[in-house]
Amino acid sequence: MTESVRVALVTGGIGGIGTAICQRLAREGYKVVANCHPSEAEAASAWREARAAEGLEIDTIAADVASFEDSARLVGEIKAKFGPVSVLVNCAGITRDKTFRKMEPAQWQAVIDVNLNSVFNVTRSVWEDMLEQGYGRVVNISSVNGQRGQFGQANYSAAKAGMHGVTMALAQEGASKGVTVNTVSPGYVETAMTLAMRDDVREGIIAGIPMRRMGTPAEIAAAVAFLVAPENGYVTGVNLPVNGGLFIH
Repeated sequence: MTESVRVALVTGGIGGIGTAICQRLAREGYKVVANCHPSEAEAASAWREARAAEGLEIDTIAADVASFEDSARLVGEIKAKFGPVSVLVNCAGITRDKTFRKMEPAQWQAVIDVNLNSVFNVTRSVWEDMLEQGYGRVVNISSVNGQRGQFGQANYSAAKAGMHGVTMALAQEGASKGVTVNTVSPGYVETAMTLAMRDDVREGIIAGIPMRRMGTPAEIAAAVAFLVAPENGYVTGVNLPVNGGLFIH
C-alpha cells in the first residue's frame, strides 16, 4: 500500500465521537470521508465548514448505512473519487432505550439495523478491496454496555456485543492478507447527549467511574488512531476498552 491511497471512511462521522475520530485521522494525513444519514445533509454542510475553519478538508457523503445497497453506493462513490478505502471506522449508532417488557419490535429492529447490520453492510462493501490491496484497518466502535449489558438497553447491548463478534471472526479472515479488525469499547463520553443530561443523573454516573470523570471524544479517537496505524499490523481481534475503569474484564 502506498501513502497516497490512505482513504479513511468514518460512519456516523459527524457525531460527537465520530467528529473527533475524523479530526484525528485528517491530522494524521488520511483522506477522510465522514458518512452521515441522508436526513443530516444540512447539518453535514455546516459540519464540513467547521472542519475547514480548523484547516481540515474532510468530505461528507450521506448514506443510510442500515441499507446494504446504500452502503455499497457510498463506498462506490468514495472509490471513484478518492480510491479504495484503506481504513474503515464503523461508528454509526442510535439508541431506542426501553425496558424489555415495554420494548416494541420496531425499537429492537432499528437499533440492530443501524448499530450492527451497518457493520456488515459497510465492511462487506470495502472488504474485497482491502484483501486485494493486502492492507486494511477496520475498527468497530462498540460500547462498555456491549461488554456488561445495561438496564433498558437489551437492543443496544445486543448490537454492541455483536459488533465484537464480527470483529473476532473477521480478524481471522483478514489476518493473512494484512487486514486487521479491532473493536474500541468506550465508556461514558462527554458528548452533546451526555452534557444534556440532568446534573444529578450525570453526577451519579461520574461517581460510579473510578477516574471520576467522563472520557473525551479525543481519547476515543486516540485509541482508534493507535489501532489503524500502519505500524500496528500485529494487533487484531482485540476489544480495547476506553472507560476510565468503569468495567474491567
